[in-house]
Amino acid sequence: MAYLKLENNPVSEISQGIFDNAKKALGFVPNMYLKMGNNPALLDAYIYAYTTFRANSGFNPAEQEVVFLSVAYENNCEYCMAAHSFIADKMSKVPTAVTDAIRDGKQIPDAKFAVLSKLTRSLTANRGNVSQAEIDEFLAEGYTETHVLGIIAGIAVKTISNYSNHNTNPELDAAFAGRVWKK
Repeated sequence: MAYLKLENNPVSEISQGIFDNAKKALGFVPNMYLKMGNNPALLDAYIYAYTTFRANSGFNPAEQEVVFLSVAYENNCEYCMAAHSFIADKMSKVPTAVTDAIRDGKQIPDAKFAVLSKLTRSLTANRGNVSQAEIDEFLAEGYTETHVLGIIAGIAVKTISNYSNHNTNPELDAAFAGRVWKK
């Protein structure tokens, strides 16, 4: 895989503002942000979509992580799998058995998380083209049609970062090193 050789562009005001906010919130600026910040439109779009998904997707934080991990798995994004495994385990309280099952492509030991991951992976892999039976299976678990649209929003968010990471290869931050992942 070829990686972009990024120029040493001056940091834009937009990117710098995002870096400053990340440093305040996290204590560091994720390397993924630093790479994305070379194009402020990309970083700004990602942060806006990420923030909106977190606030308005209709999913709780644990379900959000299941969506993000399932997309990262399908898109083979090592950086996002490590980062979101850390977030899922430490911040969103997703059981490690669930994150490990997603990471390993195995059966998830929770019916609701399992159907959420299954539809997310199918929508990602099939570029949004899934069967009515898949939608019906998801709805039968208690989710709504609005949740299907929420998954699509989550796929959009993670696809931005997954594609960026594939092409800029950010070094994994120390905070996420305990959850390194290779497919």
